[in-house]
Amino acid sequence: MENNLSQRQARAPHDSRIDYGVILPVFLLCMIGLISLYSALSHDPTGPSVIKGVVMQGLWYAIGTVAIVIIMQLKSKWLWKLTPFIYGAGLAVMAALLKFYDKELAVETGSKNWFRVSAGLTFQPSELMKIAYIMMLALVVTSHNVKHKNRNLRSDGILIAKLLAVTAPTIGLVLLQKDLGTMLVFLAIFGGVFLMSGISWRIILPVVGIALILGAGLILLVMTDFGRDILTQIGFHQYQFKRIDSWLNPFHDIQGDSMQQAYGMMAIGSGEMFGKGFNMSDIYVPVRESDMIFTMIGEMFGFVGSAFVVLIYFVLIYQMVKVCYDTNNEFYTYISVGIIMMLLFHVFENIGANIGLLPLTGIPLPFISKGGSSILGNMIAIGLILSMRFQAGASKNNE
Repeated sequence: MENNLSQRQARAPHDSRIDYGVILPVFLLCMIGLISLYSALSHDPTGPSVIKGVVMQGLWYAIGTVAIVIIMQLKSKWLWKLTPFIYGAGLAVMAALLKFYDKELAVETGSKNWFRVSAGLTFQPSELMKIAYIMMLALVVTSHNVKHKNRNLRSDGILIAKLLAVTAPTIGLVLLQKDLGTMLVFLAIFGGVFLMSGISWRIILPVVGIALILGAGLILLVMTDFGRDILTQIGFHQYQFKRIDSWLNPFHDIQGDSMQQAYGMMAIGSGEMFGKGFNMSDIYVPVRESDMIFTMIGEMFGFVGSAFVVLIYFVLIYQMVKVCYDTNNEFYTYISVGIIMMLLFHVFENIGANIGLLPLTGIPLPFISKGGSSILGNMIAIGLILSMRFQAGASKNNE
């Protein structure tokens, strides 16, 4: 009896350091991912085999879980020292991708952002580069704030220059890969860290105003032939215009360019309130197992099931924000800000595109869409979030 009591007391400090409020939503999303993937592959005659696809997805979840456990053991001072090397290695791999990209997928998707590892296995470095970029931004902001205790417009200008110096090569390489969706994720991460970095509102407000004006101007240019000619000259591609046309009028060419958008919306709508049931689908949506996975959820489980998935994401983000506020480590705080912005943008853009609110950009739904690179990147992000409370608890126990 006494031995059992002592064992429970020994485990208690360790268990209290594990944030189950973050783990549970991630676990639920992974289970929903396996269920949705199984159903999507079952109704896709052109996709990979059902068993192979589900087993590979489960394997990536397992690898991601191992990554989480390892990352939780890393102290913040180790992460601090490793960050410049991780960021540099990420840039090197992204640069190598420009030469050794998978040509077959580049022809199919228009983007040069995959390595071909084997016949049925590809790898997308930008998914892991998001984490390296977040860590580097956190390091830059934290080290700057330590050196500049008294903030002014001059010191804020120096910080902005540092942030742009880190961001420019990252965005540049993504643009060379012709991956607009991933570029938007990096910009969302930058925006979140920029807003939370302590920069004066006298700088932030004009920057936000300029960004809104540029965004409105871009929309106007896209909607006119003259504007599209200008955009084509500065690097926009025809397939991107087709995606925008499909967003503006999803049913203008349902057997061609707008097929994915139109049939995706029809699939979600056909689910009505409670859905058709598990593995029940009678509407074909191309490449449904990846970027369009939410249409499978909507068709099978209806509005109620779809809303439940959104609620899980809300709970996950809420728990991550709590961790962000609880940590006293500034470096950790900015890492969590970047991760929260990354996941928020992924969820908002993916679901928004699936329901026709936003144009399709090829961004996966975190923890649910098929894709090893995406799952591993998201799991590493969760590992960093969990390490904040885990390492904080370790410090208290040592005291």
